[in-house]
Amino acid sequence: QVQLVESGGGLVQPGGSLRLSCAAPGSVFTGNTMGWYRQAPGKERALVATIMHSGDTNYASSIKGRFAISRDNAKNMIYLQMNNLEPGDTAVYYCSARVLTWNTVRDYWGQGTQVTVSS
Repeated sequence: QVQLVESGGGLVQPGGSLRLSCAAPGSVFTGNTMGWYRQAPGKERALVATIMHSGDTNYASSIKGRFAISRDNAKNMIYLQMNNLEPGDTAVYYCSARVLTWNTVRDYWGQGTQVTVSS
C-alpha cells in the first residue's frame, strides 16, 4: 500500500510561518508530479501547489507569493513553505502524487496534517 506521510502542521498566529513536509515512496515520487491540496471545514479539497519532476511549479492564486513548494528528488520529499499565514489558510493539508502510465492516471494521498491560523 502506497503511503504518503505529511508532517509539520500546527497552530500559528496570523503572519506566522510553517513548513510542511511530505515523504513518499520512490514508486510514486520518481518522475511524477507532486502536490499540496487543502480542505477547509465545509469546503471541498482544493489545489494549493504542484511541482513536476523538472521543478516546474503551479500555484493557486490565493496563496501565490506567500507559499513555496519544493522537492528533493534525492530524498523523495516535497515541502511547502508557508509565510504570512492568514486565518483563511486554516485547513487540513494533503500531500499528493499523480502517477501516469500509458493508459491510466492515479492519484495518491497522504492522511493530512492540520494547519490552524489563529490568534
